[in-house]
Amino acid sequence: MSSSWLEFLGTCGARTAQGVVTDFGDAAAELAAARTATIVSPLRHLGVLEVSGADAMSFLHQQLTSDVKHLAEDAAQHSAWCSAKGRMLASFLVYRKGPAYHLQLSADLLPRVRKRLQMFVLRSKVHIADLSDAQELLGVSGPQAENGLRMAGLPIPAAALGTAAFAAGIVIRLDAQRFGIVVERSAVIDLWQALQSHARPVGGVVWQWLEIEAGIPLITERTQEEFVPQMANFEKLGAVSFHKGCYPGQEIVARTQYLGKVKRHLYRVHSASPLAAGQALCSSANPEHPCGMIVNAAPAPAGGYDALAIVQEAFAAAGDLELAVPGGARVAILPPGA
Repeated sequence: MSSSWLEFLGTCGARTAQGVVTDFGDAAAELAAARTATIVSPLRHLGVLEVSGADAMSFLHQQLTSDVKHLAEDAAQHSAWCSAKGRMLASFLVYRKGPAYHLQLSADLLPRVRKRLQMFVLRSKVHIADLSDAQELLGVSGPQAENGLRMAGLPIPAAALGTAAFAAGIVIRLDAQRFGIVVERSAVIDLWQALQSHARPVGGVVWQWLEIEAGIPLITERTQEEFVPQMANFEKLGAVSFHKGCYPGQEIVARTQYLGKVKRHLYRVHSASPLAAGQALCSSANPEHPCGMIVNAAPAPAGGYDALAIVQEAFAAAGDLELAVPGGARVAILPPGA
């Protein structure tokens, strides 16, 4: 049961809120460690759907924005599921486990996405399952991440978005120093103990900050149906195929791409005040109407909050953003690499 995993983490010093590990007793030091140290984190803000059956591949290929048909057995891909209006209902990291496909997404969207996907199955030979009671997700990041995985007896995918299976799960290489691990719940405690010998335990907000640093947006309940994929740089993540057949919202996504009508783009931003997904941004040049929205946010190691935000390019260039409330806090766009 999930409670036993959380109880175990509690014995390791974890503090939780609504089932998510916030920190292991020293949030500030954990954030500081994310920059230079090797860390391991429980990723309980994420969940996994399994899509299986004889028609699983064709079903997903016709629903998602990515080219599922050509997803290799040892690879993962970013993807999205859109409404008929081309707005993202969810964002995914898609990977394979044998003949089945796993969709990693924000846990707060999982029940709703499963129910809505099920509506499109019709007579297809497809089964959609929630793996929340069977698996846990861990993240490992840092200069010694590979060594930590190796010492824990885990395989190491060579390339970014490569996957490698082990007896109790799958390792996904996200980039040069970050790895996601999907592990059966029955094996997660032993694996955690092996990994924490080589990596500092940190709360999930640290991992969310690392995702923001990497420029990887995550659609959550607060931002569902707010953006077309290109606003969030999904085409740059390989999450959108412009060479496949129809999927929900495909006409609008394609028209947006080829007519160059994307006027909102993804930026990394910072504020001294708290930021949260779904918060509107405005500019003094047009204070009556929002010009952007926070996608994901997390406390920053140096203080304040960092976030990914989608902002109208004209107002982003002016650099005078603030939260869209009376006397809203200033929000600065961070230069690339900052």
